[in-house]
Formats: sequence, C-alpha cells, structure tokens
Amino acid sequence: MIRTATSVTRNGGSRGDPTSTEPGGRAGRDELDRNMVGIQSLQRRSIIRWVYLPRIGLAGGIFAGAAVAWSEASPAQTLTATLVLVLALTLTPVSYWFSHVRKEPPGTFFVYAQAVIDIVLVTMVVHLTGSSESVIAPVYILLISAYTLMLPLRGGFLVATLACLAYIADVIWWQGTAMNTVVGLQLVIFVSVSLVVGLISTKLKEAGAELSSVEHALEQLRLDTGDILGNIPTAILTIDGSGRLAYANAAAERLIGINASDWLDRPVMEELGRRSVGLQRALERTRSYHIPVASVEIEVSRDAERVPVGVSTALLDRKEGPPSVTAIMRDISDRKRMEHLRQRTERLEAIAELSASLAHEIKNPLASISSSVQQLKLREDANEDDQVLASLVLKESDRLSRLLSDFIDFARVRIRKSKEVDLRDVARHALEVVRHHPAYRPEIDLNAKFHPHPVALTGDEDLLHRVVTNLILNAVQAAVPGRKTQVQIEVRPGWAECPPDEMDLMEGVLLKVTDSGPGIPQEDLKRIFDPFFSRRRGGTGLGLAIVHRAIQEHHGNILVSSSDRGTQFTICLPAGKHALAETVAEA
Repeated sequence: MIRTATSVTRNGGSRGDPTSTEPGGRAGRDELDRNMVGIQSLQRRSIIRWVYLPRIGLAGGIFAGAAVAWSEASPAQTLTATLVLVLALTLTPVSYWFSHVRKEPPGTFFVYAQAVIDIVLVTMVVHLTGSSESVIAPVYILLISAYTLMLPLRGGFLVATLACLAYIADVIWWQGTAMNTVVGLQLVIFVSVSLVVGLISTKLKEAGAELSSVEHALEQLRLDTGDILGNIPTAILTIDGSGRLAYANAAAERLIGINASDWLDRPVMEELGRRSVGLQRALERTRSYHIPVASVEIEVSRDAERVPVGVSTALLDRKEGPPSVTAIMRDISDRKRMEHLRQRTERLEAIAELSASLAHEIKNPLASISSSVQQLKLREDANEDDQVLASLVLKESDRLSRLLSDFIDFARVRIRKSKEVDLRDVARHALEVVRHHPAYRPEIDLNAKFHPHPVALTGDEDLLHRVVTNLILNAVQAAVPGRKTQVQIEVRPGWAECPPDEMDLMEGVLLKVTDSGPGIPQEDLKRIFDPFFSRRRGGTGLGLAIVHRAIQEHHGNILVSSSDRGTQFTICLPAGKHALAETVAEA
C-alpha cells in the first residue's frame, strides 16, 4: 500500500485540501461567504431603517415648503411636491412592514427597488429646488453612500450610475440647462464616492466575515472542549494560582462530592483538604515546587467511606503570578478490587497445591489408623473405657477424613469436560437440588428470573452446577429460622455490572444470587472466599472457596455486596471461548 504524506494544519485540515476549513480551502471560502451574507443582511436592515426617516423628512419638508409658498408656486411644482409626499408616505410604510415587521431578509432586489425609489424622489426634490443650482444635490452623495454600503461594489456603482443619469436627465432634458463644469464635477464626485465607499465597504465586510468565522470557530472549540471534558469519566479539577477553583467537570464533582458552581472563583483548598488530604498535598506540592505529580494513590472521603483514587497533576505556568494546577483523577476502586481478586486467586492456587499434597500424605495413614482402632474396639477383652476411646478416635477420624475429602475437592477444581451449556438449565437443576436439601425450609422463597432466550457459555457443566448450588445453598443456610426470606437467582447475558477490566471480552453472561437474609459483616467480606473461613457452625469454610476457584477456572469473576438488608453475589462469565476465538480470527 502506498501512502501519500500530507501536511496537517492545527485545526485538522490539510494544506491544499479543498475541503479544509482554512480560509484558502473550499469549506473555508464557503464559510466566509455565509458569514458575509449574514453580516450583509444585518447591515442592510440597520442602514435601511435610517434611509426611511430622511426619505419621509425630505418629502415632508418639500411639501411644507410648497404649502408655505402656495401662492407663488406653479401648479406643476405643487403637483410634484404632493406626488413626492404621497410616494414617500405610501412606499415607506410598505417597505418598513416588509423589512422590519415581517422581518424578511432585505434581498438585493428589495435594495435595488428602494434605491430606485429614493433616486426618483431625490431627483424630483432637486428639480423643485433649482436642478443644477439646487442645494439638495449633495443628497445624492448620501444616497449613493448608503446603498453602496448595502450592495456589492458593482451594485454601488450601478446605483451611482442611475443617480448620475437621473441628475443629467433633470438638468439637461427636464430643465433644459446645458452641461457645464459644475454638473460634470458633481457627477465625478458621485462616481468617486461610489467607488471609494464601495472599496471600503467590501474590505470591512471581508474583515467582519473573517472575524465572525474566527469567533464561531472559537465558540465551537469552547463548546466541543466543554462537552468532552464534561462527559469523560476522568475527573479534572483546576486550581488557579491563588488557590481558587477555576474548573471542575461533572466527574470531579461526583468523585469529590462538591458542587463546582458553589465554589467557582472561591478559595477551595481547605474544603479539598477535608475531603482528601492527599489531593490537597498533591496540589500544594505542584504549585509550590513546580513539580507535577506523575501518579500517586490517594483516598477521598465520600458517603462515609474511603474511595481509592489515582491522581496526577499538571502545571500551567503563566507569565505573571503563581501557576495554576490541574489534577487528573480516576476512581480506582474496581482496579483495586481486581488486584485483590488476583491476589486471592494466587493464594488459593498455593493453598490448593498444599492441600493436595497434605491430603494424599495424611489420608492413607489415617485409613490405617482407623482400621487399627476398629480392630481394637472389636476385641473381646476391650473394656468400656477402651470402647469409648475407640469410638471417639473413629468419630474424629471420620471427621478428619471428610475434611481431607473437601481438601481434595478443593485441590481438584479443574475444568475436565468443556462443552456449550445453557446456564438457565444449570440454574434450574440447582434450584431443584436445593429444594430437596435438609437445610431448605418452607419459609424460604426461592425465585428464578431467567432471560427468555438461551444463555449459552462454554464450560464444565458439573463444575458450574456446583457453583450455582453452593451459592443458593449458602443463601438458604444463612436465612434466620422462622423469618420469611427471599432468595432470587437471575441469569441473563450482559456485562453491565461487571468490572471494567473485563470489558475486553466481546460477550458475557451474568449470574446473580440475591437474598434478604441478615447479611455478611463488613469485616468478613474480604475473607469469605478464603479457605477454612466460616462463621457457620459445622461449616468447613471451603464452599465459597471452591466457588471462587471454579469461577476463576472459567476465566470469570465473582463480586459480593452485603448489608443488613441482604447479600448479593454477582458472577461474570465469558459467553464462550469459541466465540472469542472467532472474533479474534475475524479481526
């Protein structure tokens, strides 16, 4: 494959790319043209408002002058003055209604129509006031200037040409005066004003359009940056040089538990120190020594608990004054939990190996001891004390033998026969087994919530059955006798409630066992998967340890949460190794 190198500009466009947003690109030119059109529309509406007032004022003044000199004015002059006033009072309200009441954008045709109206009215007024000798003739300059500002350069020149033709027609044709130097100089001034004002207007419009484009780009950049920072899960908090809060995104508000709007531009270091001494020290160290913190772990007080947070800082030096400091934080509770699970898995593996060795080394001698004691007990000369002692030894030997069997079961938790199974079928069978177990009581309500479609995964069906059975049986055995207890098992696809580190798997299934029992004490939650840990009388402490090892063998995870309202076990399992292999092969 041949790759062509392209020089990339800061805003992401390529130099020479016709679609670039640079001013030289097609997109940049289109944006500039749109901005010029928008500015021109607003400019026309503003200028034409000021055209209406002089128009009516000029027409009214001429009519008032004609009325004062009614006896001296000729009928033609009176008629002309009256016509000027009628045209002004008729056309101006209509134009104003169109451009300012309906707020229609003043198009080029509308502006040309207004220019023709004003040229006719000014020419009639100039005619009434002496044509070439009229003091009103300079009004042409104002008229040409106003419409040159509203039209392109060629449009302004066209208006100037029409004004010159109307003035010449009045002076030469209507008034019958010969062309002279004064009239010629006036015409030159009219055209010159049109050209000068047109050039200046064009440059101003282009500068305004470019400025508008830059403002629009800056505003869009600000909005895009705000949206990105506001929606990313990473918490970002900035403190200015005086210790005031300059910025905090939504993730920072949730993580630290502050409302940014309440603390913006206010000293916030003490408040941060109350919530996290580590965060306060990291910010102060960065600001004082100008040394950013690469990556440290701190704790943040939130809802009466200590949340582990990873934080790094960045220094924003300014030319004057102390630097600003930005803290970048992320809740690492899930990562810490995963590390704890991995460490627990390693411990369980070590204990499993030790258990297997000890079980094999102890079980054979124990069998010999039990057999010898049994023979001693059966001897005819054994007295009553010997019988009691022999029975005690045999009972404890049996108990030790069962414990060793549990050791072996724990050590042999391995996937022996892997196939595709429907986890719903496994859960249904486990429910039936528990309903017939001696620990089950009528006041315990076992419920099932299964996905309507098969929830398939690849694994050892017998091992998965032991997992589900042990979890349901654990909930049943934890129920308080005589008290109504709800136990629900849920099976469905999805990874929504699983740790983020496991999201690299394309598909997954979820198994949840929830009960309304007394709950597990918080100090015991970290130990419930440890071998031989049990608060239940007669328990070996290997049931949940076996569950944990079985889930690890299936490359899944098990999470537990508990309170005085009950306990919930959540198991996340990959949907199937074959599905993952197919995904990798397709990639």
